Amino acid sequence: MYKISVIPGDGIGKEVMEATLHVLEVINVEFDYTFADAGDEYMEKTGVALPQETLDIVKASEACLFGAAGESAADVIVKMRQELDLYVNLRPVKSYPGTKCLFDNLDFVIVRENTEGLYIGLEDETDEGAIAKRVVTRKASERICKFAFEYAKKTERNKVTAVHKANVLKKTDGVFKGTFYKVAEDYPEMELDDRYVDATAMFFITKPEMFDVIVTTNLFGDILSDEGAGLVGGLGLIPSANIGDSQGLFEPVHGSAPRIAGKGVANPAAMMLSAVLMLEYLDEYEEARRLENALVNVLQEGKVVTQDLGGSASTMEMAAEVRKKLEA
Repeated sequence: MYKISVIPGDGIGKEVMEATLHVLEVINVEFDYTFADAGDEYMEKTGVALPQETLDIVKASEACLFGAAGESAADVIVKMRQELDLYVNLRPVKSYPGTKCLFDNLDFVIVRENTEGLYIGLEDETDEGAIAKRVVTRKASERICKFAFEYAKKTERNKVTAVHKANVLKKTDGVFKGTFYKVAEDYPEMELDDRYVDATAMFFITKPEMFDVIVTTNLFGDILSDEGAGLVGGLGLIPSANIGDSQGLFEPVHGSAPRIAGKGVANPAAMMLSAVLMLEYLDEYEEARRLENALVNVLQEGKVVTQDLGGSASTMEMAAEVRKKLEA
């Protein structure tokens, strides 16, 4: 039995979390859930977006399922990444049938450095405006690049691409690029290359099938993964994993979506796919594939899916259909 912390959070986070837990009830893996609070609504009640109690609960668990945070995201999810040293943000970009994907043959992964870059939030106001500090260290670059190569090896992928802007950001991205090629020396069997982030953004639109595993810095990874979502049907289909040496936190990319919160129409696919990533993290690969395949069957049939997928089902109706496939 795995100890799992659950943070539903804000907005549709609660709804997609309920749907996903409903589906996980019929997975052949036992979970012991501990629920915790964080986000806008909790901050309105207490003045604190992320209580220490929640951090302690996550630290004591083997993995965490996280729904969504609203305006307090920087104080919640970004802080959790830093406090728990979740230095990997893994974001798969995969085409699924029955979705509004622009390309039907995509299956690549963005490995984003999660703890530094511009997202450390070191900003100062000046007489002219403001200055932000961008930090790129060899240590962080080395461990994220090593993770990318190890992940490629483990998942039988054969190419790793470093994405940077070292022609302009010569010192910070120079460290990242140089470290990438140094780490690559330990993986001579792997095909590798590096590309500028602006060119990568273009290739996402023109030749996205050229990518397999992308490793990049924090801000670039955040932007590219949302662009990747646009290629395969939107944010409602993109999961993510935040991984450190001893913790894993799994969340959809879509955020709290306050405009549709409470209406029961949110697409639960990204949260369910985040649970797939959690099962893989726990080495429960067979059950991960069962859950993903059940979801794919529902998407492919297109009969019981949410409005953004062309259907009229509610969040829980779609969850019930996925559960039915698992039980069949």
